[in-house]
Formats: sequence, C-alpha cells, structure tokens
Amino acid sequence: MASSSSSPSRGPEVAERRGIPGAQFVEDVQTYLTQSGLDVNSALAFLQERLQQYKVVEMKLLAQQRDLQAKIPDIEKCLDVVATLQAKKGTGEALITDFEVSEGIYSRARIEDTDSVCLWLGANVMLEYSCEEATALLQKNLDNAKASLEVLVADLQFLRDQVTITQVTIARVYNWDVHQRRVRQTADAATES
Repeated sequence: MASSSSSPSRGPEVAERRGIPGAQFVEDVQTYLTQSGLDVNSALAFLQERLQQYKVVEMKLLAQQRDLQAKIPDIEKCLDVVATLQAKKGTGEALITDFEVSEGIYSRARIEDTDSVCLWLGANVMLEYSCEEATALLQKNLDNAKASLEVLVADLQFLRDQVTITQVTIARVYNWDVHQRRVRQTADAATES
C-alpha cells in the first residue's frame, strides 16, 4: 500500500512492515494538526482514508491466509499418500484406494509396486517424480507454506495494531474538536453576557 501524496508530514518516521505503513499515535492533537498542516476535517478525512486502506489490505491478507490454510492439509495428505506408497513398495501387496476424479466423484484404483508418482503442479502441468523426489518436493512446499502462514499471521497482527491506533487517533481528533467547539461556545456566551 503506497502512501498517498496528500499524506500529512509527520514528526518521527513511523515503522512499516512489508509495504503496510505504520500508524502514528497522536499524543497531542493540536501539535499533530499544526505539524501536518491540516485542519480537523482534513485530518479526519485522511485518517478515515487510511483506515479504509488498512481494511482493504486486511481483506487481501485474510484471503491469502484462507488459501494457505486450505493448501497445507492438501500437501500433508499428499505426503501421507507418498509415504504409504513407499511403505507398500516391495511387499508384493497391492494398494487399493479410492481417489477423487472430480468434486464428489471417486474411482477405485489398484496400485502395484511403483517407483514414481505424478504430482499436479498447477497451470495444467503434471510431472512424474520418484517417490523420494516427490517427498522432498512436497516437504519443501509444506515448509514454505507454513513459513508463509507465519509471516501472514504476523502481518495481520501488525495490521490490526495499525487499525486500532488509527481508530484511537480518529476518536482523539474528533473529541479534541468537540472540546474546542465547547470551549469556544462557552467563551462566546461569556463575552455576550
């Protein structure tokens, strides 16, 4: 997520994680508005826009997380099948199994001793591997998927922190504005009397 050209200038630079800009916690609203050169309405509009950007990124990350969470059990299942084939190898015993041809459609297969398996790589590509190569490839893919999931979880936590900080900042700016209006109304009422 790239920062917009209308972003207010900040005092100390806020941390960023994998392209997700960090939110600045505003201690003093008056100082924040003065340093950024924005009025209250512009600051609130900027913060609301940033909040929406965070929400869009969160939706994308959650979709990636769901995909990885679905992919990991599939890889583990493939590893189990290859391990079963290797265990049956050399025993002379055939492996009888049901496999999914299409969603909800299964077929029964009798697998004799085999030295190789075919792995579906995607993009209409299927390659034949020896059982050892297939195990190594699947294990590498499993490790990569788990590592990617860990990074995604950390990114989501960082993003949730930024959303919280932005929401608190919006509330602080809004409440500061309400307080300033009340002070002005009280001062105006006092001068009229």
